[in-house]
Amino acid sequence: MALRTGWRLRYARAARAGATLVLFGLSLPVPARADVYNVIFENDLFYRRDRDYTNGIEFNWSPSSDRDTAHPAWLTRSLPALFARDDLRASYSLGQMMFTPEDTKASDPPSDMRPYAGYLYGAIALTGRAQGREDQLRIQLGMIGPASLAADSQDLVHRIRGFDLPQGWHTQLRDEPGLVISYRRMNALASLDSHGEHIFDLAANYGGALGNVFDYVDAGLTARLGFGLPDDSGPPQIDPSRPGSRIYQPQTEFGAYLFAGIQARAVARNLFLDGNSFQSSRSVPKEILVGDVSAGAALAFKRFRLSFMHVFRSREYRTQNGFDEFGTLTLSLNL
Repeated sequence: MALRTGWRLRYARAARAGATLVLFGLSLPVPARADVYNVIFENDLFYRRDRDYTNGIEFNWSPSSDRDTAHPAWLTRSLPALFARDDLRASYSLGQMMFTPEDTKASDPPSDMRPYAGYLYGAIALTGRAQGREDQLRIQLGMIGPASLAADSQDLVHRIRGFDLPQGWHTQLRDEPGLVISYRRMNALASLDSHGEHIFDLAANYGGALGNVFDYVDAGLTARLGFGLPDDSGPPQIDPSRPGSRIYQPQTEFGAYLFAGIQARAVARNLFLDGNSFQSSRSVPKEILVGDVSAGAALAFKRFRLSFMHVFRSREYRTQNGFDEFGTLTLSLNL
């Protein structure tokens, strides 16, 4: 009886918190043009794992298109004519990713496990929108290795949460500058309206990346179903992944929707598996074809969007112990 009462109290508190969130979101005015801020958090601890791609976090700012410095002129001038220019928005990002082997208790992890690696990066991107189309060009610069501070970040989080500390970060990939230039295009394939409200859409995407960190081409599909769907391609993730919109533009006072996506990549290089480019390091034989399946839900308010998705990722290297899975929690703010 005590357990049942405790469960009911927790459920009531969660329901009250959810109702408060909805009322708060509905009470805010709709911005015509605003700066957009995104916080993207990806972690496998949502599913009680701590291996392979174990954590990613990215902070993103997209200034309002009203600003004179909304997008850098040098980048706009360098774009090919095929890039959509009807609605250009720039975005600036700072992020960190970390990768660990399956056995984090070993001081010298087995050679068939993914090596420890971290990546600290900054990025500038330009998004061009036209009717039923969105183009994204992104330039990312960063550091792999101890300079990424991934070991320090993971140790800090494990100490705070009372977890055992990983013992093998001294074997991580060496310091190396990272460069990734990526391009993605998204095209609407189908949509459905009901009583003047957008309730369903299906979009295709394709593109790829070049650099010393990632070289790949990819393609995929994303479907959304709900009400009050924002005019975008869904919540963003950390690359490489299903592309989403870092520009959040709500169309109604409140919306809620489910979404699902599939993504396939043909990978020529993944530094976190292939090892350092110019010096010896640990490595594992990568899989050339990698697939993601994701599903989630989003609440879209006037001033913010909150979403969560579950991502299943196929094996990225031949000796990997099954598929990978992680959760992506995203908060987008219009301020």
